[in-house]
Amino acid sequence: MPSLNSSVLSRAEYEPGSRTLQLTFRSGRTYTLREVPEYHFTGLLNAPSAGRYFNLYLRGNY
Repeated sequence: MPSLNSSVLSRAEYEPGSRTLQLTFRSGRTYTLREVPEYHFTGLLNAPSAGRYFNLYLRGNY
């Protein structure tokens, strides 16, 4: 699993077939986002701040 550059996110897993993104926060809380385009997973992994990417592009949209 790729590492994330984040002080809030500890883990991200993406399933391309179902377009499901599962995010685990350092608090232990896990979110499952559905119908997420794969480019957002790539963007999350490459972002200078994964937490900021989540807030800008994913939170409330999926």
